[in-house]
Amino acid sequence: MRPVIKKLTLACLLAVSSLTFAADGVSASIDWEKLPEFKRSKLALYLTPQQAYEMKIKDKSGIAFFDIRTRAEAMYVGWPVGADALVPYVEHQEIMTDWDDKRSMYKIEPNQDFVAEIEHRLKERGLSKDATIILICRSGDRSAKAQDRLREAGYKTVYGVPEGFEGDMAKDGPKAGQRAVNGWKNANLPWTYKLDKTKMYFPR
Repeated sequence: MRPVIKKLTLACLLAVSSLTFAADGVSASIDWEKLPEFKRSKLALYLTPQQAYEMKIKDKSGIAFFDIRTRAEAMYVGWPVGADALVPYVEHQEIMTDWDDKRSMYKIEPNQDFVAEIEHRLKERGLSKDATIILICRSGDRSAKAQDRLREAGYKTVYGVPEGFEGDMAKDGPKAGQRAVNGWKNANLPWTYKLDKTKMYFPR
């Protein structure tokens, strides 16, 4: 009986280990090749929200975790607990007068301070371009673009969270059209509406 128990225990341990992080921090059970094109980056480094949270918890001082959504999103939608700073990749106009017909929303523009602000926030934490960085946006498209932008600026270990903070939209069912499929909030990871001014973005 004991050999059988040992075999079962070993099988369970192997199954669990296959779901944990590989050496590079990415689970082997995730098929990132199936990501839609707009969520892919040239760096091809991705994390689930759970992986991002666990990586940050395990190395709070050595890993930089940035929320790259707009200031309005952080203020009205919530903020992931554990993020080191808000560094918007794009921002709304200070006075929102222009409309984006394609996206059915007020126009957003690239934040020209994005790379400089990332560098500033890293220096605050005593980190360099060689540090591991995690980026999260609403649903993965901006984080992919931001990964590529940082790659161009010489950063090499920049992970994106393709599910984002809010997740993808449900296509059918009672929550159709709502961001209820995946993401940080839907994974019940810690988040808050309470913002820390020292972590918020202010144009310099």
